[in-house]
Amino acid sequence: MELTREQSVPPSGKAPRAAYEAVIGLEVHVQLKTASKIFCACSTRFGDPPNSNVCPVCLGLPGALPVLNRQALELAVRAALALNCHVNPRSRFARKNYFYPDLPKGYQISQYEEPLSEHGWLEIEVNGQQKRIGITRVHLEEDAGKSLHEGFPDSDAKTYLDFNRCGVPLIEIVSEPDLHAPAEAYDYLTRLKQILQYVEVSDCDMENGSLRCDANVSVRRRGAEKFGVKTEVKNLNSFRYLARALEYEIERQVAVLEEGGSIEQETRLWNVGAGRTEPMRSKEFAHDYRYFPEPDLLPIMVEEAWKQKILAEMPELPDAKRARFLRDFGITDYDAGVLTATRALADYFEEVARDSPDAKAAANWIQTELLGRLNESGKDIAESPIQPAALAELLKLIADGTLSGKMAKSAFAKMFESGKSAREVIAAEKMEQVTDAAAIETMCRVVLEKHAAEVEQYKKGKEALFGFFVGQVMKASRGQANPQVVNETLKRLLA
Repeated sequence: MELTREQSVPPSGKAPRAAYEAVIGLEVHVQLKTASKIFCACSTRFGDPPNSNVCPVCLGLPGALPVLNRQALELAVRAALALNCHVNPRSRFARKNYFYPDLPKGYQISQYEEPLSEHGWLEIEVNGQQKRIGITRVHLEEDAGKSLHEGFPDSDAKTYLDFNRCGVPLIEIVSEPDLHAPAEAYDYLTRLKQILQYVEVSDCDMENGSLRCDANVSVRRRGAEKFGVKTEVKNLNSFRYLARALEYEIERQVAVLEEGGSIEQETRLWNVGAGRTEPMRSKEFAHDYRYFPEPDLLPIMVEEAWKQKILAEMPELPDAKRARFLRDFGITDYDAGVLTATRALADYFEEVARDSPDAKAAANWIQTELLGRLNESGKDIAESPIQPAALAELLKLIADGTLSGKMAKSAFAKMFESGKSAREVIAAEKMEQVTDAAAIETMCRVVLEKHAAEVEQYKKGKEALFGFFVGQVMKASRGQANPQVVNETLKRLLA
């Protein structure tokens, strides 16, 4: 019996998943970080009133002609180079024809036969090994508008249209079908986002629609060479939903095949509330869009000199930065991975490490104390009330003995609350560590004289009392006495 898509069985957890291999490819749409749209001067600003950032060009009115935004092209080239793609010296736009209410022209200006760039890759880590994921192409296109199905008194009967997004510049990044597990797809998208943010191509904010992902999924028997029939899963608006939707869809397809059914090529939506994929429409083929060259735009010519100039001006990429941190600062591979997660965090660490006596200590303080407090307060590294120079100063005061570790943590907390420097906090709180040997010896003698009975017990073999003496001295000094000097002095006096 052949199962239709309406009869498709949901994942039961009992299907022999191990006998099948998933094949996953991702299509990622990324909004470029420009102030104006790709073919006109309208603003790309998010959150403006509906239909306030539109003009005859992005609405497709008769007689309006598009003009390519040079900055959008430059950012697209930068993204392609960061993803190891070959940038074609000549590419051109095409019209992708389809009808949808939020597409006012009746076609989308995109690229098809002659894309901007092709044959790239990035690497993810799988089971401790680097795995290269191919990138088929990175091409330019314009965004469509947005259909609003809720939020209005008559939303149950009408759909409203906001054309502000029409013409917003996008790049589409299409991966090869090299991913074989939801976790790999999650890591690929995480890595892609990191690279694009490093080179400042996009803010990749999924909440604002700056990064959107569709997944093509199929399954096949392990060892088979031929791909299975694929479905496209949409509405993946978070990394977590991507992994969950892929897991569900893989299990669903395996269950259908095990029941003797067949998979239909279709587009499915991820239903967040129900936790399942649901059929949306039959999957289109390229010929369904009737692509043809865009007659209103000239071919794009990327000269080698311009490409090399863009390449020379690109910032250091995450892998190169991570390797340099390992080499220059002697931190662990784990630390380097955490500290290069974002460019802002990497820059913060490097500034602290270069101005402090111990790069490893800088790494530890940033990862434990600073990131912990930022996370608790809902801030990111760019909003840190402790500037890199202030943290470096605190580390110097620990190194030269001005502050003990315990005192430094107390000072750090007050620095985070107030935004003051370490020296300002120390002066206000009278926190400076006492290192003068004579002063510490005086405190030790007073404590031992005050606790003569305990001294006698210590000398008779009750050595655990040594910690008691140390505690009494630290209490007398309000925690400011240098612990090492206290220990050495007490041992000498008790001997």
